[in-house]
Amino acid sequence: MSYKTILADEAATQALGKSLAPCLLPGLSIHLHGDLGAGKTALTRAILHAAGHQGHVKSPTYTLVEPYQVNIKQGPVTLLHFDLYRMLNPEEFLEAGFREEFNERNICIVEWPEKADGILQPPDLSIFLSIAGNGRKVELQALSDKGNECLALLRFAPNL
Repeated sequence: MSYKTILADEAATQALGKSLAPCLLPGLSIHLHGDLGAGKTALTRAILHAAGHQGHVKSPTYTLVEPYQVNIKQGPVTLLHFDLYRMLNPEEFLEAGFREEFNERNICIVEWPEKADGILQPPDLSIFLSIAGNGRKVELQALSDKGNECLALLRFAPNL
């Protein structure tokens, strides 16, 4: 299952994040793809705020991961926001002990997943963002039963 749309501006990106938050499920793994400035962190920030995180959401570019306690329909859950951009090789992912965080309790959102190719497990959902004028093109691809369940719950009307 997949979903494609155009996000006219940052408000539309925020609206997509707000629409995705209620679709999150424990154990969900989401990979975000796109060039620098494509909106990966902005989308993650919108998801986190819609899931109840009140504070600042920073890009974990230097720390590689930031954990957040959020609430989804199933109750409280840890959402881990990974940014692997600064990793020099996939083995760094293993050395940091990140593999254990991908389990049935946590939700993991990974920016730059290609930096851990061959080590990172396949995602339930891949989101591709690309710059299109002042907006963004976005494609969400479900790659597992859990990803299909997430996309089936998505109710999003862009650019209203």
